[in-house]
Amino acid sequence: VQLQASGGGLVQAGGSLRLSCAVSGLTFGNSAIAWFRQAPGKEREFVAAIKSTGDSILYADSVKGRFAISRDNAKNTVNLQMGSLKPEDTAVYYCAAGGRVINTSMRRDQAYDYWGQGTQVTVSS
Repeated sequence: VQLQASGGGLVQAGGSLRLSCAVSGLTFGNSAIAWFRQAPGKEREFVAAIKSTGDSILYADSVKGRFAISRDNAKNTVNLQMGSLKPEDTAVYYCAAGGRVINTSMRRDQAYDYWGQGTQVTVSS
């Protein structure tokens, strides 16, 4: 199983970035996909998640209204469109996949079985 995160970079505050997670080696259509992030010196935190059918989406309060997660089951990819970026969004962003994620566990990292390598997002003030 491989999860390849891409799209990170350096952007000014107020700008936008689009992250992508390409998934292979598992039944993508049966897997929930989530994004987590970890800033230097901080614990990893939940950002957003989308269930296998796309009918259930969850966002962290800190990104609600600014970020949008979507999935393309035909291409085995999940995207995270990030807008109105703030310096506090600076972190390494990881995508994760899980086949047994239920609604009440979507924001828990323990619910996900597979993780990508991360992509750096840096927001300058």
